[in-house]
Amino acid sequence: MRKQSDGLAALVARELRADIRTGDVYVIARRTRKRVKALMWDGTGICLYAKKLVQGRFSAPWSCPSDKAAMTVSASEFALLFEGSEVALRKPLSPPLYNHAEDTLEFK
Repeated sequence: MRKQSDGLAALVARELRADIRTGDVYVIARRTRKRVKALMWDGTGICLYAKKLVQGRFSAPWSCPSDKAAMTVSASEFALLFEGSEVALRKPLSPPLYNHAEDTLEFK
């Protein structure tokens, strides 16, 4: 957890082959899950949020078997994770995200 915003952005680019400037939020946790950092681009620069829990540990949804390397979560699910909720991201708590490409409107 010694890396700061530039080092973590380089890690995202190298390991995940992702561009930090897409607006996605990347969450990095230690093995002990007592501390997490969230890295994101806000349009003008890189933002780094960090939190250390005094009691308990952050949930580890990435340890659940999944065929996806990345997870898509809603703002409320992310807030639960960052609060230190034990149920965060264990199962979907929000409806699926809206995809306007799949939505069709019929005008008569």
